[in-house]
Amino acid sequence: MNHQESLTAYTAAFVAELVQIGVTEVVVSPGSRSTPMAMVMAEHQELNIHILVDERSAAFFGLGIAKASGKPVAILCTSGTAAANYFAAVVEANLSRIPLLVITADRPHELRDVGAPQTIDQIRLYGHHVKWFVEMALPEKSDEMIRYVRSVCGRAAATALQAPSGPVHLNFPFREPLIPKLDDDNLFQLTERPNRYVTVHNGDLTIDQAEIKEIAGIIDKHEKGIIVCGQIEDEKFAAAVTQLSARLNFPILADPLSQLRSGKHSSETIIDAYDTFLRNGEVKEYLKPTIILRFGAMPISKALTNFLKENHQAVQFVVDGGGGWRDPAALSTDMIYCNESKFCQELFALLKTHDNQHFLDKWLSINRLSKDNMTFSKDTIELSEGRLFSQLAEMLPEGANLFVGNSMPIRDLDSFFHNNDKSIRVLANRGANGIDGTISTALGAATVCSQPLYLVLGDLTFYHDLNGLLAAKLYNIDITIIIINNNGGGIFSFLSQAEHPKHFELLFGTPLDLDFEYVVHMYNGNFTRVKDWAHVEAMMEASKTPQGLNVIEIVTKRDRNTEEHRQMWNLVSQEISKFVKGEQ
Repeated sequence: MNHQESLTAYTAAFVAELVQIGVTEVVVSPGSRSTPMAMVMAEHQELNIHILVDERSAAFFGLGIAKASGKPVAILCTSGTAAANYFAAVVEANLSRIPLLVITADRPHELRDVGAPQTIDQIRLYGHHVKWFVEMALPEKSDEMIRYVRSVCGRAAATALQAPSGPVHLNFPFREPLIPKLDDDNLFQLTERPNRYVTVHNGDLTIDQAEIKEIAGIIDKHEKGIIVCGQIEDEKFAAAVTQLSARLNFPILADPLSQLRSGKHSSETIIDAYDTFLRNGEVKEYLKPTIILRFGAMPISKALTNFLKENHQAVQFVVDGGGGWRDPAALSTDMIYCNESKFCQELFALLKTHDNQHFLDKWLSINRLSKDNMTFSKDTIELSEGRLFSQLAEMLPEGANLFVGNSMPIRDLDSFFHNNDKSIRVLANRGANGIDGTISTALGAATVCSQPLYLVLGDLTFYHDLNGLLAAKLYNIDITIIIINNNGGGIFSFLSQAEHPKHFELLFGTPLDLDFEYVVHMYNGNFTRVKDWAHVEAMMEASKTPQGLNVIEIVTKRDRNTEEHRQMWNLVSQEISKFVKGEQ
């Protein structure tokens, strides 16, 4: 049996199994050592192959597809620093629980650590940032090795999906010659167990009925409780948690990534202005809880995080269907490893109805009062970051997908994107909270979203991933990108660094002074720099029937934005302090 036959049979068995287990999307970056896998993948008619030259962008593009679809996505690159360029996306996939199959080609063992070109140590390259690593065996055509490669494939996909989802790394060493034999009509025919070599049945984490009853008994003793919901992706969760909230008369502090601020579910107990009013000390004392139920990732809001820390004496249940440890301040009294929706449903059936609504009414009154004083004047001509996010729900179409960049945009979303019934899905890279690969991730997500996708990000984040725009050009992806251009790092104006002006602009403000119109045109996109709010509304209306890459730039002023936020926080604080004093 010659080398080419072994190479072909081995890689073809892996690719065939990949399709059998449900992987349909593959992102490939060109390279020599990955030739066998790339050519065989391209030959399979049921795989959608996306070719992106830049491995860093390619990995985030794959991450975006997996994030939006919830299905494992394979990314393939050659050996050497190509694999190192995957690192940021692998870290993000791990921390944000995204199923990613990372496939790296490598030199065979005899060419490692001897000065061979394009060779680095790829063994456990991503360390603890992947759920599982496999140094694959060299290709062979024997029955045993075909079973091996198919079994590893099935296990890898299952491991990537198993809660908590995350990345898996398979490192394939290939010897030269690297060209597989593709003229076999039965290339992907699997003679043994043709439908799937091994089926892995992943189940949800749950706890037994006795424990649920015990927890229900504890909760029933409390009238002053809150429910905090961070990032979570489960279509059943909104109905389950709002039903639970109504029975308990506990308010839901809903992070924008919880998917609770937008949709057809009940919003009667949802609090969406907490990031503003929890900056007031009197209000925090007025709303002090004795029990906290927390679901999903840690919330975006620092004000809310501080509120949780300040109430460390409260009973705090953290419910995590992924079995992680989402408790950076060591506040939890009980860590509950159970599917979040199932926990809410089973708990609901055991709880008595809480008739006392006084504590809930306090939260609802403060929330309404805060929003009444967070309104933006319709007569204001000057473009404002806060106003943009306050009007997004109104301007976006029903069912839109909204991807938001980190730093100030995600925080303004938290502050100003309030309850609505439009079923807008909100996405972001909040695993490591970085600005890496934001454009690429959003474009990947857009390829599998049935409704229009909008990306809102700052100018530094846009610049950081300009390479990502290539995917829009190559694959004619429909996306509307809104750049908030305040010429630098706006978030630093809100941090303590701003109190030291001597080196602030040099080290933190970092103005770019770039005209993005030229680069957008280079990628065959449409670019518009809006002039006023009427122009913004007109462009957003036109975007409801997207065609290709459409970039809208909103130019704002960093110092004015900081002043506007602080004026609004002060106004709200004054009004709610008056309210609290009147209630006492």
